[in-house]
Formats: sequence, C-alpha cells, structure tokens
Amino acid sequence: MAQVVLATHNPHKVAEFQAIVARVRPDLEVVSYDGPEPVEDGTTFAENALIKARAAAAHTGLVALADDSGVCVDVLGGSPGVFSAYWAGHAKDDRANLALLLDQISDIRDPHRGAHYNSTIALVTPDGREHTVEGLWPGRLAEAPRGDAGFGYDPVFVPAEPAGDERTVAEWSAEEKNAVSHRARAFAALEPLLASI
Repeated sequence: MAQVVLATHNPHKVAEFQAIVARVRPDLEVVSYDGPEPVEDGTTFAENALIKARAAAAHTGLVALADDSGVCVDVLGGSPGVFSAYWAGHAKDDRANLALLLDQISDIRDPHRGAHYNSTIALVTPDGREHTVEGLWPGRLAEAPRGDAGFGYDPVFVPAEPAGDERTVAEWSAEEKNAVSHRARAFAALEPLLASI
C-alpha cells in the first residue's frame, strides 16, 4: 500500500483524512508526520498549508498533504481564521479556544452569528510540485456547545445545510461529517491530483 504523509501530529485529523481518502483511493495509507513542526507564520490558510506540506515532504521523502483550517466568524471579520488553533494561546487548547470565542460573541444573536469553516489542503511532492485547494462549509455558531463528537469548534458549529437541521457538527456521526465537511469539499477538488500519485 502506498503512503502519503499528513503534516500533522493531530490523530483526529489523520483519522478524518484516512476516511476521506479511502473513499477515492483505498490503496493510499495516510500516515502521521513525526518530524519537527515548522513555524506557521503565513497569513493565509494556503500559506500555512504549504509551509507544513513542504516540511513533511522534505523530512519523509513522501508525497505530503497538509491541511490548514479554521472557523471564520462574520462579526469578527473572519477571525479566528488562521489563528483558530491558537485563539486562546499557544497551548492549542480546544476548550479554551471555544470558550473564548463564545465569550467574544456572547451578545450577538441570530441571524448575526454566521460563520464558515475553511479548509485549505496543500499537496507537495518530494520533487517540488505544489498544489492547493480550498473547501468552505457555511453555517452559524450556536450559543452553547452541544454534542460529544468531533473536535475544535464542532460543538458550536451548525451547518447551513440541511436546512432546518439544528444539530451542531459534534452531534453528527463521523460519516455524516466526512461526507460534506470543509475538508471533504477541499478533498473533492484534490482528487484528480491524487490520481497521479
């Protein structure tokens, strides 16, 4: 089985990517990156995804994938955005990030709680070819966390579709999320590139 390295130490992302990849390329195994983390000093999702994928490809000699993703809140001008993982500090604490975000918009009511998830995936080959694709998942933020599944901001993110479904992503099954998430949407655009691996 061929391997591609996913430039993350996050086991949740590895499992999510493996589930998405398996639908299209069951012969590809997604493995986690075991090298040093590069400094993500880009100001866009694409810049940060490329920084991570370049480091993983150089370190492992494998085709590398990297996802830079986050939640973008309309009333915060698109923040946390690229700072989603570090919103409450460098500890990458999901609970603290979520609590801070909810506190910042606590006085905002619907219909002004619009947000979207953004996933930008970079693919970098050891010979230096680079590609990026983007997936957006529109929705809004609930006033309080609900559900035990997912990670990050999933307990407060209510997707715009299906209309009338008020569940947060943390109340969805993994199969439901993996079929339509921002990563799934970005990955759909990446599929033709994976055919050449």
